[in-house]
Amino acid sequence: MQDVPGTFDIRLFDSTGKVETIELDAANLDDLEEHQLLWVELEGGGEAAIDDVLGKLGLGGDVARAFRDRSAMPELRVQNGTFFVRVVAVRNDGDITYNGTVLAILAGHNFVITAHQEPVEFLTQLRERECDDPGLGMLSADSFTASLLDWHLNSYFEAVADFESADERLETDILDDRHGRCLHNLRRLRKAASRLRRMLSAHRTVFSAIARPDFRPGADGEVNRHFQTVDTHYQRAMDAVENTREVVIGTFELFSNQTALRTNAIMRVLTILTALMGGLAVVAGVLGMNFEAPFFKTGLGGFIAAVGIMVGMALAGFALAWWRKWL
Repeated sequence: MQDVPGTFDIRLFDSTGKVETIELDAANLDDLEEHQLLWVELEGGGEAAIDDVLGKLGLGGDVARAFRDRSAMPELRVQNGTFFVRVVAVRNDGDITYNGTVLAILAGHNFVITAHQEPVEFLTQLRERECDDPGLGMLSADSFTASLLDWHLNSYFEAVADFESADERLETDILDDRHGRCLHNLRRLRKAASRLRRMLSAHRTVFSAIARPDFRPGADGEVNRHFQTVDTHYQRAMDAVENTREVVIGTFELFSNQTALRTNAIMRVLTILTALMGGLAVVAGVLGMNFEAPFFKTGLGGFIAAVGIMVGMALAGFALAWWRKWL
């Protein structure tokens, strides 16, 4: 299969707020000054495109080899001041169907390289935002990477918000007695909750590692605080994702209670009808006795009186049930 070239977006930031879009051939790590930050964004492409970037920038070693890896498993590697991190951003493909987009980040002194096969929404938003407010030049490569990881976690918070909205719509349908596809929708929600949990829990080792003091021992305290904040943000995202399972359980209990209430209402109506029909059957049974009572010789008038009594009993029973709110 032919290797399709990727799409490059290479920007050079400095602390004065200046942003310059350059070509890959013009990117040189040795020419970067202390107050500059080079961001290479690669979307799509195969190993040849990644090799082209790493070759032009003169990067190699274990972290570079890990950067080429197409695995979907989150990973973190550090070597000689350069580190590589792979995460999976979540996206909602509609109908509460969550899938992931693998994002690989390679960061070193004054440069950050991001690579992914499919569009990542928060990276697109970040590039558009920086066109109007170029503030990335104020950040170091470590702090910028921490920001990217924090944006990545926001994709899970947005997924949880979509999940909760879908759950609220389902609960509204349940309370409005629109039960047509409730079990099907509950299965979808349960599957989505499990999917989110599996995707985010796989990042636990990555985010716990970046919060340790030995991750970037040479960085200043502010950078370490940034990574610790990201780890805290991860714990909150994990709590939110874990809560989705409880949300589904609560919705299922609501569905079960509504089903039980509806069943009780049906049984109550059937009980009232049975009691009324039983009373009418008693009257009809008495009238069917073969005793020589004068009443049985009243002819049409007696028949009309008997039917009237039975109708009156039925109406009185329905009226009592309505008054007592049994119906």
